[in-house]
Amino acid sequence: MAEKTKLKGAPGEGDATAATAGAGASEFARGEELPRAQSPARQFLKKFLRRKTAVAGFVFIVLMLVIAVIGPSVVPYDPNQYDYSALLSGPTAAHIWGTDEFGRDVFSRLVAGTQLSLGTALTASVIGTAAGVVFGLIAGFCGGLVDAFIMRVCDVMFAFPGILLAIAVVAIIGPGLTNVMIGVAVFTVPSFARIIRGAVLEVRSELYVEAARSVGCSSRRIMFVHILPGTMQALIVNFTMNVGGAILSASSLSFLGFGASVTQPEWGAMLSQSRNYLATAPHLVLFPGLLIFLTVLAFNLFGDGLRDTLDPKLK
Repeated sequence: MAEKTKLKGAPGEGDATAATAGAGASEFARGEELPRAQSPARQFLKKFLRRKTAVAGFVFIVLMLVIAVIGPSVVPYDPNQYDYSALLSGPTAAHIWGTDEFGRDVFSRLVAGTQLSLGTALTASVIGTAAGVVFGLIAGFCGGLVDAFIMRVCDVMFAFPGILLAIAVVAIIGPGLTNVMIGVAVFTVPSFARIIRGAVLEVRSELYVEAARSVGCSSRRIMFVHILPGTMQALIVNFTMNVGGAILSASSLSFLGFGASVTQPEWGAMLSQSRNYLATAPHLVLFPGLLIFLTVLAFNLFGDGLRDTLDPKLK
């Protein structure tokens, strides 16, 4: 009888267990209320927006790119229009950033020159990056004598200051903005070749690369389709930071007389023309110099923010 009583109580225990299981099931059923996993793009954006200086740099870069595209068509004056009644005039209502020694409006020339200065730096960076990526991929993928030869050539190029190497290239092939692009691109190549080579060495032994080899993919396909995407983080960060240096180098070459001609409103050339008027018309030096400084700073801040967001270990 006692056994029956004991057994009779068993259903109650089963009900409690069932209730507990039901509660757990209902909690599980409410799983849709849990926060969803964020996409990688959303995670990146959230992390990047926390870095206020990087966001400020990005906003300034976008502003300069917009000015580079539409600036020449919206400037208040022709950049090469002479006004002999307003020579070396300071900032006024008619000329908000003053005029130069020929009466040309400084604001119009700087806005129009944004296209030249940014275009030169971006083109040089793209050329140098593309060449550096190719050499870095070949060195890292092939290894052996090929790797040793490419890296020794890079070491020789690293032995010279970048601006000196660019001056040597431009001195050989002649002055002009096109040749300045080539000169700046040349000293950009070894740094990107070394960066990409290091990234290739990290990923070339990954399983997906070995799988591509095992199915008979060509070396070119493995390098550009399977290995190159794995180096994109390092590539994007270093490209962004390199643009600032390219702006500075291109402006320096124009300042020294190797780049833009006197009539072209390029920032470095404008600084070069205004150096004789530093005491009498300081605005001629102030505004081009400030624009170069802010643009280079913006690219560096943006590059730092990208680096810290994409790979905090690189800090």
